[in-house]
Amino acid sequence: MNVDPYTPHAGDARIRVEHYDLDLDYKLSTNRLTATAVIDVRIAQETTTFGLDLVGLRAKKVRVEGLPKAGFSQTDRKLKIALGAPVEAGTVLQVAVDYAGAPKPRRTRWGALGWEELEDGLLVASQPTGAPTWFPCNDVPYDKATYRMRVTTDPGYAVVGSVPPKRSTSKGRAVWDFDIAVPTATYLMTLQIGQYDEERMPLGAVAGRVFFPRGLTARVHADLEDLARMMTVFEEAFGPYPFAEYTVVVTADELEIPLEALASAIFGANHIDGEHGLERLIAHELAHQWFGNSVGVARWQDIWLNEGFACYAEWIWSEASGGPSAHAKALAHHARLADLEQDVVLGDPGPDAMFDDRVYKRGALTLHALRLTIGDEAFFRVLRTWTAERAYATAVTADFIALASAVSGSALDAVFSPWLDQSAVPPLPAGPADTEAAPITGPILGLGGTVPWDRSRH
Repeated sequence: MNVDPYTPHAGDARIRVEHYDLDLDYKLSTNRLTATAVIDVRIAQETTTFGLDLVGLRAKKVRVEGLPKAGFSQTDRKLKIALGAPVEAGTVLQVAVDYAGAPKPRRTRWGALGWEELEDGLLVASQPTGAPTWFPCNDVPYDKATYRMRVTTDPGYAVVGSVPPKRSTSKGRAVWDFDIAVPTATYLMTLQIGQYDEERMPLGAVAGRVFFPRGLTARVHADLEDLARMMTVFEEAFGPYPFAEYTVVVTADELEIPLEALASAIFGANHIDGEHGLERLIAHELAHQWFGNSVGVARWQDIWLNEGFACYAEWIWSEASGGPSAHAKALAHHARLADLEQDVVLGDPGPDAMFDDRVYKRGALTLHALRLTIGDEAFFRVLRTWTAERAYATAVTADFIALASAVSGSALDAVFSPWLDQSAVPPLPAGPADTEAAPITGPILGLGGTVPWDRSRH
């Protein structure tokens, strides 16, 4: 039963997943994965069957605790589980799946997604439908779950997930255990393996870690030196950082785009130039921890709640770090959008356009129009309230409009509608200052000094 028209082959409305327990044994030299997933599935509506998403890997055995007559079949996209009898809504079933294969990316309209081999290691980049390339799942953004993940692999490599692991050895192989206690969408689950150095990177009160090839050390140190100040700016603007730690991975390989994952970001060697040339990308991925990873979208139609907010964070950082003001950025991007084809509706861009840069910039401009309308104090109060009240949950656009209206004390449908419901780019409100270089004085007052790294290897 399809649940999201943007990804019509993903997910099953008859279930919700509460917890994934993944035991992964991976051989790098042969790209061979042998695994068991034990999944706590809550039945959302009475059914005799349901499906899990699994792509490119073959299920060998499926067991459903308490249902000895359960069986399974598999297509190229789905693992279909027959329960043998009707199961009532609210029942929690523990489903164990043994599976194996040579994982690889799946081909989609958004490019290759999921498990990808690197020159010497691997990365996982799943947004929006790549998670089934490495574990069976209910691959829809609203179905957040907790995870335990054990990875057994070749020694001599760093294995990176969203939280610090416990490390051990077994029969000469390295074992890495991860426990993820915050509800997480399947596409935000990550696994990175490589020959990386690890350094601690204090980010104010937030613990930070960075993994990178030794040959990129100088470039990484230079480009990430302001990350602690960036964290301070974003915590002031958006509220407390929502996770216990933040991890940055820089691969030796070049990547097409940076990748966000739960409590982490992954950059290619081409994104780290040692000259702060792509600093906006560092800001963008950090901002996703609030917008996308903590407060998630319930449906892909509302992707602007992730990408528009992260794009606007780039402009906030620009202003706070002495670059062009957010207002100057907004005016410049508004002028550029006015010269482009105007055939994207922000509130429902369609699956082909959901990652179009015009969605990102129009989303940011929508926030700037809100800021101009209600003023800085109310605007940043809206953002901080949004991240607090929706932490670790999901939302749709109507939720944000309702919250912004309630927090600001203003009816805002007329402000949002032209930006969200029409393809033509509307004019920005005049606001308190409508000149090209005029800054808007916000709550970001000072950045303080750079916090030194503890550059001991671990």
